[in-house]
Amino acid sequence: MKKIFTRPEALKDAPNHYCPGCGHGIAHRLIAEIVDETGIRERVIGVAPVGCAVVAYDYWNFDCSEAAHGRALAVATAIKRLRPQNIVFTYQGDGDLAAIGTNETIHAANRGENLTVIFINNAIYGMTGGQMAPTTLVGQKTATTPSGREGKGHGYPLKISEILSLLPGVCYVERVSFQDPQHVLKAKAAIKQAFLNQIKGQGFSLVEILSPCPTYWGMSPKDALDWTRDVMQKEFPLGKIK
Repeated sequence: MKKIFTRPEALKDAPNHYCPGCGHGIAHRLIAEIVDETGIRERVIGVAPVGCAVVAYDYWNFDCSEAAHGRALAVATAIKRLRPQNIVFTYQGDGDLAAIGTNETIHAANRGENLTVIFINNAIYGMTGGQMAPTTLVGQKTATTPSGREGKGHGYPLKISEILSLLPGVCYVERVSFQDPQHVLKAKAAIKQAFLNQIKGQGFSLVEILSPCPTYWGMSPKDALDWTRDVMQKEFPLGKIK
């Protein structure tokens, strides 16, 4: 029988440590598929900072570097400038990219660094215990907002994609979702475009992915996907932003 679906060469045969229903596993596979399809496995370097995906290098069968919390884009900038022939990407959560790493994010984008950024937005801190993140929705309950996030005092959800789209050094920004198979395919197309932009030397590209976190949202995996579609998308609309 002809095999039509198999593990990408860029994805290791390793047990999955993520929680049931987590979106990181989907994102890892999509990136691996794209690395294979574009033929860049011997050139690509991934940078993963602290967060749920800090051990991404346990899954990807290509070169990776770990970065301190929030510093992925600083590390990626150094690698790309020293080795411009390599394809360099960062894989970051919302707490990392939009909180402790906001400075690196904005300035790397403003400089137009020729990098690809995969931004996992699950509206909460995952690895450290479910605290409020910059992208946490108003009214959403977390470990640090047990009564729900309030706009006044706590601030409002930070729309990183819209902010970065205003910068002239940014060439491409798109927000996608893992809410169903059709949207997973759209997410793959967006991630692939972000890699192709770098291959062509077009500058800074970011793909924001609305990804479920059933554990800290206190939901079943199915309910988490529905919440992504019915609630998160109202605050973070899908589509090409730039």
